[in-house]
Amino acid sequence: MNGAKLLKQTEFGAFDRAAWQALAEKSLAGAAFDKALVSRTDDGMAVQPLYDRARDASLLPRVKPEARWMITQRIDDVDPSRANAQALEDVAQGATGLSLIFEGAPNAFGYGLPATPEALARVLDGIALDSTHLRIDAHPMSRACVDWLVALLTARKVDPDKLSLSFGIDPAAVFGGTGRLRMSVEALLASLPQSLAHFFGLGVPGVLLEADGRAFHNAGATEAQELGIMLAGAVSHLRMFEEARQPLIYATPHIGFALCVDQDQLLSMAKIRAMRKLWQRAQEACSIAPTPGLIHAETSWRMMTRLDPETNILRTTIACFAAAAGGADSIAILPHSIAHGLPDSFARRVARNTQLVMADESHVDFVADPAAGSGGVEALTDGLCEHAWAEFQAIEADGGLLRSLAGNRLQARIREARESRAKAYRDGERSIIGTTLYPLKSERPISTLDAERRPPSQEGVAFCEALGPLRTDETIEVRA
Repeated sequence: MNGAKLLKQTEFGAFDRAAWQALAEKSLAGAAFDKALVSRTDDGMAVQPLYDRARDASLLPRVKPEARWMITQRIDDVDPSRANAQALEDVAQGATGLSLIFEGAPNAFGYGLPATPEALARVLDGIALDSTHLRIDAHPMSRACVDWLVALLTARKVDPDKLSLSFGIDPAAVFGGTGRLRMSVEALLASLPQSLAHFFGLGVPGVLLEADGRAFHNAGATEAQELGIMLAGAVSHLRMFEEARQPLIYATPHIGFALCVDQDQLLSMAKIRAMRKLWQRAQEACSIAPTPGLIHAETSWRMMTRLDPETNILRTTIACFAAAAGGADSIAILPHSIAHGLPDSFARRVARNTQLVMADESHVDFVADPAAGSGGVEALTDGLCEHAWAEFQAIEADGGLLRSLAGNRLQARIREARESRAKAYRDGERSIIGTTLYPLKSERPISTLDAERRPPSQEGVAFCEALGPLRTDETIEVRA
């Protein structure tokens, strides 16, 4: 029997939704269908128990769907020599990318490399830069770091055509994540176009500007708020390219995105896909032929727990799968012990091997955009686009992302979402495995590296803190 005939014989007929719902309600024994089987996201989107297939869906794959995502390891040790040893081990053991986290970065979580050209040179000693994706996390010295890295690449005579770089320059992420800027908003907006023209003069390849939503996610933003913030950041980058007199069509390859993925697999997949659709729509509005942007996904800091930290391995595994299946171009996993201190080699190895198993054994990258056509994921994707666009419009009405932050308007919306989520944990409406659900009678000891943790610039709504005081005010309050 040929395949087409077999498929026709085994094809399921159309289902009767009304009949299915009647049977479902009967099994609920009087419980309300909407309360028992319909859940809602933090943005208020209804998640139905059953969806029709989305037959008009389009593919939203990673930038290079024929290749796997870049397996990226965080390099955030305060000791450059120790960080160099970690980087060499990571690359030797299968990592294809390194994410350099400097002190003062919104996502340094109290640690980070010294922000000096000497530290940069030391940590990259022995690293094959022409075959390793290199990203620099957003931090107050991002623009200076470009010059440091260009000088290092020149000294090492690296072929620019073989480089894969992301410089992660995003003043809004620094402003939102630390509460500080090195100059006034007005001075920054006036100076960035000139800096951008300078970077173009250097011939720097790769992503220069990044729309980074991670600091806002970790401070408590909803998925749509994070996406709206990132879209507003990307649009502000386009304006800077325009003011620097750079054609927008040449600007888009130099703009990238960074976001968080968490234990909600389907919603995290939809978030990455929604970012691609939003960026496409923004480019169309600017009369630019849409090109996909590089998306870096990092597992959520706010979902990490201090209690029963081994369960963080499960959470980050789900988040990593969501990022890979959702089409992220590069992925970084926070080691499971990070809430206790600077992760040791074992925790780093677990984080690295989680990605390697997914890529080399599970082949999660085998299908480009496997969620395309899934009624549930497509509905979440479109819903996130709608809510994110509304957040983007609110930010634009505030005068743009930096001015919205300076006026504490964006912070107020994030704070409301954060407090609502925290209340749900305190009231028992949400649970945390290993913390509020199935807590251990006694905690096992955790090994971390010897490193002094600096006062954190932002903590996010860590799961382990969800039932107690929230320590994120520094993140979303702009200090004088």
